[in-house]
Amino acid sequence: MTIHPYWHDPDSGCAIYHGDMREILPSLGLQADLVVADPPYAETSLAWDRWPDGWPTLAASAASSMWCFGSMRMFLDRATEFADWKLSQDVVWEKPNGSGFARDRFRRVHEHALYWYRGTWTAQHRDVPRSAYSGQDKHARRTDQPDHTGAVRGYVYEDDGTRLARSVLRLPSMHGRAIHPTEKPVAVLSQLIAYACPSGGLVLDPFAGSGSTLDAARQSGRRAIGIEAREDYCEAAAQRLSQLTLTA
Repeated sequence: MTIHPYWHDPDSGCAIYHGDMREILPSLGLQADLVVADPPYAETSLAWDRWPDGWPTLAASAASSMWCFGSMRMFLDRATEFADWKLSQDVVWEKPNGSGFARDRFRRVHEHALYWYRGTWTAQHRDVPRSAYSGQDKHARRTDQPDHTGAVRGYVYEDDGTRLARSVLRLPSMHGRAIHPTEKPVAVLSQLIAYACPSGGLVLDPFAGSGSTLDAARQSGRRAIGIEAREDYCEAAAQRLSQLTLTA
């Protein structure tokens, strides 16, 4: 049975599919360079906040590299479902406005994005974004280092005015502008995509929501496939991405 996309832009190679990712993804038979997932955390009583059992295993059949958003509670509760993956690192998105109304806990102003991979670490695409640096100039500094044989070698470090991006991303949330209640900003997604997906590669978002991952992927020169269970969000994402197409 052929499944047709809800929306497709052949110029950018981006598409949205409507349905449960556990049903749609196996039928697509695709291999992506990177999965970017923002699943329901299953931490509230809201009707849409339900964990889709088995999705990490399905994601592993489609890619060997994945960023997954979630809370520490979510990852600990669902640890066995990530058995097909190896954990490499975590990035923290710090947002200015917190969430939750509990009076007996610290105000939560962050979310985790964990990087998972399969296979060997050396086989993964890794390109850490760099950010502008305005501290002490380290231009033309000579450094002596031992190489793997124990011999000392020297080289001159050329300071290009940038540093590796830090693991805490302090970026605004989508408060007041969001289409989806858990929408992530393009500025956060772009850095994760740039790190783990080569230019021109394919990004898969199994919980596409408002289409922000597809937006970020296309803006950075990647193709993207999104799957979304709710048709109203498919429509909102299609409108969002169609407007980008028209103004490109």
